[in-house]
Amino acid sequence: MRFRSVLALSAALVLRSATSIELDLSDPSSITSAASNIAHGMMTWYTGNQTGQIPGILPPPYYWWEAGAMFGTLIDYWYYTGDSAYNDVVEEALLFQVGPEANYMPPNQSKNEGNDDQAFWGFTVMAAAEYKFPNPPPDQPQWLALAQGVWNSQQLRWDRTTCSGGLRWQIYPTNNGYDYKHTPSNAAFMNLGARLYAYTGMSQSCGGGCLEGGGHRHIAQDTNHHPIGNETYAEWTVKAWDWMYDHGLIKTPDSPGSARPYSVFDGTYSTTNCTDLIPIQWTYNAGMLLNAAAVMWNATGDPIWEERVNGLWASSIVFFKDNVMWEVACEPRGNCNTDQLSFKAYFSRFMAASTKWMPQLYNEFQPFFAASAQQAAKQCSGDAAGLVGNACGFRWTQGSRYDGTYGFGQQMGAMEVILANMIEPSVGPVTAKTGGISKGDPSAGTGGDYGEDGSAPLQPITLGDKAGASILTAVFVVAMLGGAWWMIL
Repeated sequence: MRFRSVLALSAALVLRSATSIELDLSDPSSITSAASNIAHGMMTWYTGNQTGQIPGILPPPYYWWEAGAMFGTLIDYWYYTGDSAYNDVVEEALLFQVGPEANYMPPNQSKNEGNDDQAFWGFTVMAAAEYKFPNPPPDQPQWLALAQGVWNSQQLRWDRTTCSGGLRWQIYPTNNGYDYKHTPSNAAFMNLGARLYAYTGMSQSCGGGCLEGGGHRHIAQDTNHHPIGNETYAEWTVKAWDWMYDHGLIKTPDSPGSARPYSVFDGTYSTTNCTDLIPIQWTYNAGMLLNAAAVMWNATGDPIWEERVNGLWASSIVFFKDNVMWEVACEPRGNCNTDQLSFKAYFSRFMAASTKWMPQLYNEFQPFFAASAQQAAKQCSGDAAGLVGNACGFRWTQGSRYDGTYGFGQQMGAMEVILANMIEPSVGPVTAKTGGISKGDPSAGTGGDYGEDGSAPLQPITLGDKAGASILTAVFVVAMLGGAWWMIL
């Protein structure tokens, strides 16, 4: 994901409304109404459904990956509320952006696309399969097959040439950040693999434990009590966790520093053989790993995954102030960039989804869902960008004192955390054997003219390209460290 500064907003350009979105968490219709109001505001930024525009693209300053994340939020909106108002827009965009090999690597994104960017589109189609979002026409790629295509192409890019493995941030060597092996890409790969393992492996013989009816904790097993699933996904899920843990991206109990064990750090550099950490903590990194570990606990019954879930959750307390979620690496100083303004949306999403795979988490999470949603709704009180009284701010900890910001990420974050309060009565994710309706393709995403490493064809790389990429990487490092200096201290 690209790190781009957010333009400061003049107070004269943002009018403050005396009221905010009304929210009664004891009333599902109130939650639905609030989410509908915020969704309507969010969609004012999307132009891909307008004549002459490109489906699946957001206008600047938003990058391609965040559009993929938005369609995931709209699938969540449909899942929680049953409102299909945006389903046609979602389907159109998801099918338009698949790329020539149906793995979300469209050639026109080659200068921007990283592994984490691709993964967010993979998350969206994986959710479509898990929640039984209406299938595309039979002659189009199917949701499960698209998720498999994303995962397959990334598995081919697992880079053993440095640091004994791991995914790089960027797919293409000429892109800024190619030398960075970071948690978002590796955690996303692990998360998608865990969910594919669960989806392709659950058995109809799971008795009262099938997730379709309510996310029970029992494990699908064969007659010899061995977990059922595509073992390749499971093996790579374990490999990704082990690689991050062994290289310090997930803090071990005996490693130095004041952060709690299982704290999740942002990344490391292949140029130093991954010996130097960037110890910044973002909400969505913890969320991706938490959700993946909960899925693996449900799918395998191995207590090590329960230990990891509990450790990740304990370390995530840093992301809450008086039970209200905040982006601790940038929010206190008001220097979150465009990408970072959306991270709380994904943390909310992954926390809520985890409770269906590991139901005992719900009672732990619910007070945080409730407090964050109430405060987020109070921040949805701005008059800005054509929105009247429902432009959502970012600093939920300020309550009704509107923070004066507005944007696509703020709308998405507020909507996801409000919807999370409907997770308990919602039907759990399905699998191929417990009601799933999406068709898969285990070899998807690996054919055609793509290289053996899963990358799209490129023009020859010049020495100038290489030098430019190195310079941009250095600039990126300085900018990121400067923006979150206090986290490192």
